[in-house]
Amino acid sequence: MGGPTALRIQLGTQLRRLREAKGVTREVAGYEIRASESKISRMELGRVSFKERDVADLLKLYGVEGEEREALVTLARQANSPGWWHPYADLLAPWFQSYLGLEESASLIRTYEVQFVPGLLQTADYAKTVIKLGHKRATEDEIARRIDLRQRRQQVLTRENAPQFWVVIDEGALRRLIGGIDVMREQLRSLIEWSEQPNVRLQLVMFAAGAHSAAGGSFSILRFAEPDLPDVVYSEQLTGAVYLDKRADVDHYAIAMEEVCVEAEPPDDTPGILKRMLDELD
Repeated sequence: MGGPTALRIQLGTQLRRLREAKGVTREVAGYEIRASESKISRMELGRVSFKERDVADLLKLYGVEGEEREALVTLARQANSPGWWHPYADLLAPWFQSYLGLEESASLIRTYEVQFVPGLLQTADYAKTVIKLGHKRATEDEIARRIDLRQRRQQVLTRENAPQFWVVIDEGALRRLIGGIDVMREQLRSLIEWSEQPNVRLQLVMFAAGAHSAAGGSFSILRFAEPDLPDVVYSEQLTGAVYLDKRADVDHYAIAMEEVCVEAEPPDDTPGILKRMLDELD
């Protein structure tokens, strides 16, 4: 079973199907739970938490009874449980909390990164430097908690039933001396170790590849085992993030990802390339 974010999306999808099957408009559904049409839309997209009373009222409107009703009310209860990142909520923007929920629930994460080593693969010292760049006024205690949060995120890759992580990193991200030579040495060694994990597929796009289809910026595509959950494209900016789940948008990014994987060096070559970069730092 997925985390609370995935459960919200599952429940929202089922509520939408039930509403449409009954021919009920979002406006009418919103009136039933003393809310707006836009709230029904957000609920059906899984972007807000669910009140059990609201779910029960909607199910009554849609004519759902018995075991199906009980199962959906239980799902609403489970979807409202806090994620593992709840103790760090004061540090996290709401849009990033949503991503952590998706990341926790994904069965496949594909990432293209231009500027930094992806957060899921960062060492503590590398992460500290990156965090200080983005949070210049943060206290030492806050920085320590943010590092701890990033390290906790990495447990998704080592847990039982871990997702497949297919990541492509631009050479420029590895040539940039984040934190100095010693920090980069440690980071490159760590990447070599990650590249040898069975659920991690790491490719590098070298400068020699020239311009390519994904040159516009970093992004991730998340896929889920649950059939009701669509693939989601995530692209982060300085003060927010974009989430795309329309088929046409996802397909566009999927094609770009496939093309950059073709242009990148084969995964089997990654450890050797990283070792040569490591030697160049000596």
